[in-house]
Amino acid sequence: MINGSTLDVEAIISTRYKAYKFRIFPKESQKVLLAKTFGYVRLVYNHYLDVKTKRYEENKKSLSYTECASNLVKLMKEKDFFKEVNSIALQQAHRHLDNAYKNFFRDKTVAMSNMSSCS
Repeated sequence: MINGSTLDVEAIISTRYKAYKFRIFPKESQKVLLAKTFGYVRLVYNHYLDVKTKRYEENKKSLSYTECASNLVKLMKEKDFFKEVNSIALQQAHRHLDNAYKNFFRDKTVAMSNMSSCS
């Protein structure tokens, strides 16, 4: 009993999850924007992977997430083409790299490679 009521354990345990599949049909302008977004995300990921790797090879210390994030903001202000896409996608790519980098040093069985083209 919790707070005077009985707890239905079976109702909690038998939670069902649903999955949905969606197919999108973007217009030509949307296809261009998606391609640019994926390309710039790949560019940011590979750029900061290269920066972190070189920094680690030089002095066995990596850049922190906040150092790279502030650098990303400066980079986005310098390069006008980054303004064409959503900045959150670029920041999320950087977050994914940071998590991959941490996991790589935490567990050597985790592989970390460049984000390459899907085609």
